[in-house]
Amino acid sequence: METPIHDLPALFKQLGLANDAASIQAFISTHAPLPEERKLADAAFWSPAQAAFLREEILEDADWAEVVDQLNLLLRG
Repeated sequence: METPIHDLPALFKQLGLANDAASIQAFISTHAPLPEERKLADAAFWSPAQAAFLREEILEDADWAEVVDQLNLLLRG
């Protein structure tokens, strides 16, 4: 199994969010659970640029896709 190229703190930094462990946990606690019928990129708490980035990375199965999927799962819990 390959090691992911990016990790969760790197994704938060890419999105312009605080990326220390406490900030990531606070973000997830604040925004979870995301309704199952809503796509991650369609959540109301993203800026248009953040939503576009998330949508593009999943659509293109790009380098960030695996960690975006990880965030998606964390927000569903």
